[in-house]
Amino acid sequence: MADNTNIAPVRKAVIPAAGLGTRFLPFSKAVPKEMLPVVDRPVIQYVIEEAVDAGITDVLIITSRHKKVMEDHFDRFPELEAALEAKNKTEALAEILDVTEMCNLHFIRQGEALGLGHAIGMAEHHVGNEPFCVLLGDDIMHRSAGVLKGMIDTYHANGGVSVVGLMEVAKEDISSYGCADAVELEGRTVEVRDLVEKPDPADAPSNLAIMGRYLFTPGIFDEIRRTEPGVGGEIQITDAMVSLMASERMLGWTFSEGRFDTGKKIDYLRCVVEMALEREDVGPAFREILADIVKREQLLP
Repeated sequence: MADNTNIAPVRKAVIPAAGLGTRFLPFSKAVPKEMLPVVDRPVIQYVIEEAVDAGITDVLIITSRHKKVMEDHFDRFPELEAALEAKNKTEALAEILDVTEMCNLHFIRQGEALGLGHAIGMAEHHVGNEPFCVLLGDDIMHRSAGVLKGMIDTYHANGGVSVVGLMEVAKEDISSYGCADAVELEGRTVEVRDLVEKPDPADAPSNLAIMGRYLFTPGIFDEIRRTEPGVGGEIQITDAMVSLMASERMLGWTFSEGRFDTGKKIDYLRCVVEMALEREDVGPAFREILADIVKREQLLP
């Protein structure tokens, strides 16, 4: 049994969001892909809400020079607030104020696109000697999946170790992801023995793919500094994680559903549909629209 009496709490999260988002051109030429709307909220707001729901109080977003609109979204807008108050639109006013007060929010720019490892390394001064989560800025995890909370619970239950989110995928799809060589422990927890980047399905050690959620001890920063750039001059976080496992234990928290990769057009559209159907305000009417489309397009046999 791990000694859990002196484990540092997980209070901070880092969201790398500096990528170009080329799969969403021409939209992403002027507007970051993290600002794509899912009904009436941008993708990155869902990511931050997930972190806050899991107990995170401090979030650092890694951005780039063309993404100031993200900062504006989470900032106060006195003129709009005054206009809503004057028109007695109290619900809308409460919603935009909630956005600005969710957590302590900070921004830093990644001057060059040198990889996910480099982006995470930029958070060292802000994070300090604390454990922290990393949430990719275009991955939405449905609240029912409980991914981040499950990872944090696993961290505490096992003496404060690094934890990676691992999703079960079809064997033929594993070549698109980092893959974990892992041994089952208890419940959804596995012991990670190795990580392989985009393996051939025939050689993959499992069907557990790394899926956009990480919980690191501060030891990861030393490993990032030691990691040599790989393809395209980028520092791969997977390489740093493998190095970390030489001196620290790493666990995985497994899940099988609830993830939306909004960086892919088809998954973004699926996300919008599923999230809209859950809404009390638009869900019923939207369900009728979808039913009409299914009937018109003869989508059912």
